[in-house]
Amino acid sequence: MSAVTPVLDTLDTEINASVERLFALLRIPSISTDPAYNAECRRAAEWLVADLKSIGFDASVRDTPGHPMVVAHHEGPAGAPHVLFYGHYDVQPVDPLELWEDDPFDPALKEREGVKVITGRGSSDDKGQLMTFVEACRAWKAVHGSLPCRITILFEGEEESGSPSLKPFIEANADELKADFALVCDTGMWDAETPAISVGLRGLVGEEITVKAANRDLHSGHFGGAAANPIRILAKVLADIHDETGRITIPGFYDGVDETPTQILESWKGLGQTAEKFLGPIGLSEPSGETGRSLLELVWARPTAEFNGINGGYTGKGFKTVIAAEASAKVSFRLVHSQDPARIRAAFRDFVRARIPADCSVEFHEHGGSPAIQLSYDSPFLTTAQGALTDEWNKPAVMIAMGGSIPIVGDFKSMLGMESLLVGYALEDDRIHSPNEKYNLASFHKGQRSWARILDALANAGAR
Repeated sequence: MSAVTPVLDTLDTEINASVERLFALLRIPSISTDPAYNAECRRAAEWLVADLKSIGFDASVRDTPGHPMVVAHHEGPAGAPHVLFYGHYDVQPVDPLELWEDDPFDPALKEREGVKVITGRGSSDDKGQLMTFVEACRAWKAVHGSLPCRITILFEGEEESGSPSLKPFIEANADELKADFALVCDTGMWDAETPAISVGLRGLVGEEITVKAANRDLHSGHFGGAAANPIRILAKVLADIHDETGRITIPGFYDGVDETPTQILESWKGLGQTAEKFLGPIGLSEPSGETGRSLLELVWARPTAEFNGINGGYTGKGFKTVIAAEASAKVSFRLVHSQDPARIRAAFRDFVRARIPADCSVEFHEHGGSPAIQLSYDSPFLTTAQGALTDEWNKPAVMIAMGGSIPIVGDFKSMLGMESLLVGYALEDDRIHSPNEKYNLASFHKGQRSWARILDALANAGAR
């Protein structure tokens, strides 16, 4: 009999107890953005430390300038991999409260449209997710008295408020936190029956540009046609960034952008995503990115330039015939593969400066940047985890990408030299960050079983 089989049996028989433990954590209103809940954030950290200690982890609350970290360690067999598991115990605010069907911090097990769900803020993002891993460890200890891998756990309490303490904490504790690779459970499934591993995360460059012309706002009758109009200059700059096929025209922009392997594109094609399904619910029908690319390729594997805000002149009620002295825009770039955020920023600024008239000027304000994360599609631990997930869900685990960014994954890579395995069990309809957040009971239960299988598979692979 495989070592994981009795662990899976234990997870099945103990599911009710594991739900009650999750309820206890969900009842703590650990809202990180509101100082009024500082004590509750600490209480959540202390609850997790006590729970981890109860299953044999050397766990502690670590103070930071913000909310505390939870760090825990457990030894494993000689030769087994050392993994770092990351999650966050803080949650989003619950406003508007009147849109909740129940108290957001009074979790319950309910049935919705024939599906059993766990309700409450944090049930999916991220308390329910992180507890799937803790419960897998608990079952291993109950059955075998040990864990199959050496495990370090890092839970933070500021993910929903920008993680200001995380980088300094990682830097100060790098030797303690470094492992063979990280496990991150803050992602989701492809659908309720299909597990997924996220292998790509787009990076980000944010820029704010301000074009300045005359030294004051001008009467458009007196000066129109003779004075430079910064709104028109800015509009031309922005329009020049894309060509008629949707490609970005900034020189060097596509340096480091690799083509996605054909077999991966074919697997994405098999997922059945269409423009109608993806864009229809938001009132659109036609993809607007590079022509000749599939929808999933556009949002998962291609870089973008988007305009997030533009301002200039008179924007109040009524009408004012004025030529503004300045105009500004916020521009963001989503990066893929090995695009260099610093080079993209510099190339963008050169592109803009080349289009500014001699008697006008432009100023730039940086709004952060991070590289994309791209795991190797043939990574051994990726293949191992894929097999374990497929065994649990009886459907092949798909390798997907994410259009957004998870900065901690980049930090693990740049600061600790670790790749990350991103496996989560959330669903699109979990309503994270919104009223009436929920987590399917099946996600919670089979998530526990999935981590048990993954740990077993990683240990067996490491022992070979």
